[in-house]
Amino acid sequence: MPTFSISELAREFDVTPRTIRFYEDQGLLAPKRAGAGGRQRVYSQRDRTRLKLTLRGKRLGLSLSEIRDLVDMYESPSDTAAQLERFLAVLTRHRETLALQLADLQETLAEIEAHEARARTMLEARRSG
Repeated sequence: MPTFSISELAREFDVTPRTIRFYEDQGLLAPKRAGAGGRQRVYSQRDRTRLKLTLRGKRLGLSLSEIRDLVDMYESPSDTAAQLERFLAVLTRHRETLALQLADLQETLAEIEAHEARARTMLEARRSG
């Protein structure tokens, strides 16, 4: 089974070692320790997969708590109805949040466009007046 160093994972996923240590502190990763005094982290394929899922969840805008729940579900038997219902609930909540954010962004963009149009009109009036 392959193992990975923190720098290998950081390079592969284009994150800092500090980010990986943070996810470890949050209980998302659990590397083994090696070397003198156990100072060197040794990440397993499981840790690599959990990091990949964590980063995907962050890109989707999920909270660390939601990510932890989903990553933990990924590792347990995935055919249970309760797990699937929890997964759907997380996705539904997240979709609703994103829809609200989208509506806010669209409203803000409309306001910006109105201000831009008004400023252009004023500029044109000054230039031709």
